[in-house]
Amino acid sequence: AILPYAATIFLSAFLLFLVQPIIARQILPWFGGASSVWTTCLVFFQSALLAGYAYADATTRLGSRRQTILHAALLLASLAALPILAAETWKPHGDEAPVARILLLLAATIGLPYFLLATTTPLLQSWYWRRFRAVVPYRLFALSNLASLLALLGFPVLAEPWLDLAQLGYAWSALYVAFVLLCLYTGWRSLAASHEGERLAAGESAAAARVAPPGAGAQALWLALAAMGSVMLLAVTNHVTQNIASVPFLWVVPLSLYLLTFILSFDHPRWYLRWLFFAAALLLVPAMAANIASLSLHTAVPLYFAGLFVACMVCHGELVRAKPAPEHLTRFYLMLSLGGAAGAVLVALVAPNVLSGYFELNIALVLLALLLVLQLRGASRWAALAAAAVTAWFAVAAAIDYGAGKRVMERDFYGVVRTQDREVDGVSYRAMLHGAIMHGGQLLDVRYRGQPADYFGPTSGYGRLFAALNETRPSPRRIGIIGLGAGVVAAYGREGDTLTFYEISPKVIDVERREFTFLRDSKAGIDIVLGDGRLSLERELKQGGPRGYDVLGIDAFAGDS
Repeated sequence: AILPYAATIFLSAFLLFLVQPIIARQILPWFGGASSVWTTCLVFFQSALLAGYAYADATTRLGSRRQTILHAALLLASLAALPILAAETWKPHGDEAPVARILLLLAATIGLPYFLLATTTPLLQSWYWRRFRAVVPYRLFALSNLASLLALLGFPVLAEPWLDLAQLGYAWSALYVAFVLLCLYTGWRSLAASHEGERLAAGESAAAARVAPPGAGAQALWLALAAMGSVMLLAVTNHVTQNIASVPFLWVVPLSLYLLTFILSFDHPRWYLRWLFFAAALLLVPAMAANIASLSLHTAVPLYFAGLFVACMVCHGELVRAKPAPEHLTRFYLMLSLGGAAGAVLVALVAPNVLSGYFELNIALVLLALLLVLQLRGASRWAALAAAAVTAWFAVAAAIDYGAGKRVMERDFYGVVRTQDREVDGVSYRAMLHGAIMHGGQLLDVRYRGQPADYFGPTSGYGRLFAALNETRPSPRRIGIIGLGAGVVAAYGREGDTLTFYEISPKVIDVERREFTFLRDSKAGIDIVLGDGRLSLERELKQGGPRGYDVLGIDAFAGDS
């Protein structure tokens, strides 16, 4: 009797997290390969999860028969959305708002199937409780997270290397059809047996049958704990993938740790040793704040991953400690998903539009430290207050240092652009930084202003290429460069040449024109194409044929990736 519930929950959670890397793999190259593409996808996934949990909570008021019929109709309707690959028409042209484009694309492509998968865990747990009454089903939530973790870790090892994108889409769609059939069967069995659950409920005493609903304070705590875990997940993912290491699939590690904490916390209380994880958090949170400026792959990455695991164990372990009676589990999961979605929105959408730099990790660590203070009592609270003070000190100091001496600091979907002046051998030099990495610069003295310097200088790859080109191919020459940076390559242009720069970030173009003079001083004709270089070249090939470049320089970086 229990097996259909467990199997349906397991398959739904497996598909829920398998579709994420499949669809992300397809659209990641469409939007410049930036890590912000993944965080925007997470906003959609968390929001769809919230919608699914809200649906499960709301439809429990319809009664078992009407709820089951409605869900069956939606499951059958969702089959029309298969297969789940995005159409080529969704490729951006460069002038769209990328966040809105990604969210609309995901909603149109996988919206209804993903929504229905998201409803499964709370909905079937509700059916389970309604039927059996005497069994608390919270461990099924651990089962669903185990399935999610298997899908997430299995994709880069067992699926992605062996199947192309179309095969992945059709394989997922076939499994989704199996899920629909299994869920329909489980719903039918639940409905057929619901009279037994109603009989058991009628036989219970009024005190046992009518458990008081959770108050506003309890629901606010669930929301805060879930949001804190989500904020830490995205803030650490952003920090590690953008500022420390450009390692493929590195984003899988923090998400896997996040899921693992759900599995351990909801499986059994023995995994959450409260004193141990709070003690670890009081040490790791200040350490993370002290190392925000560190770019060491070997020390900073393990520190942040360990800190994320401990932080999420605290948040999710405290959630389990505060869970309500099973009668109110749909409200519990609703607040849990609302917190997850709120955390994702704050980091992926609000922070890039409100903060001029990467300050969300600084803020998250301070908030986490304050949450530790609120959850502890007695002498432990004084230790948490000390840890919070140290964390705030390091977080504020790192934020001040990040902006110190910068002339410009601006941010968009693709990252943070900064400029900074310094002296180089007695000559003023202005550098452009994207993330923590310098993307070219200019000597400001009028005598040297047109000279390429640093890794664009005469002995660099570009310098040697143009030195050879000047001898073998006189002007006019057609030169294409993917990635504008400070525009240093324009200094190599000669009279009659045409230089076309492909640049995805409007902020980079704006800052280059305000802070540097390479483009306006160049002897060559300059053309800037806004949008991803790969897609822009593809459109040119389809619309008018190749431009016939003598040189095509591929020099596009986001931070160090």
